[in-house]
Amino acid sequence: MNRTLVHRGPDGEGYELFKTDFADIGLGQRHLSIIDLTQGRSQPQTYKSLHITFNGEIYNYAEIKKQLEIIGHKSVSQSDTEVMLHANYEWGSLALQQFIGMFAFVIYDEANQQLFIARDRPGVKPVFYYWNDGLFLFGSELKALLQHPKFKKRD
Repeated sequence: MNRTLVHRGPDGEGYELFKTDFADIGLGQRHLSIIDLTQGRSQPQTYKSLHITFNGEIYNYAEIKKQLEIIGHKSVSQSDTEVMLHANYEWGSLALQQFIGMFAFVIYDEANQQLFIARDRPGVKPVFYYWNDGLFLFGSELKALLQHPKFKKRD
């Protein structure tokens, strides 16, 4: 699935698989550097029990980063992805109210075995998903989902 999206990110790729009580969860991403141009910032990124894969740009990430630093969060990069991850750790789904930008992301909370998927309100950054017979797939393009061997096409 991830290889299908190589055109989306020439700067790297990442993939991580999590085995849970209810499912196997794979987070994959093609990386296109926009804000933090340093090498080695591929996704998924992790903070404590949260793992994120993110597509987009948060325009006000610097302001959110300052708020997080005031309450004790420490940054290791200039990445809006890292800011989103820390914001979701601190505020949960309420962090969405803080974000101004175009985005789609998935956060897997390993401690609570919960998957959280969100996108910007106008849908500039799309999320496609498929759920059937215990299989849940998601991606930024439909053709990635079509590559999964258990995806069932309808006539």
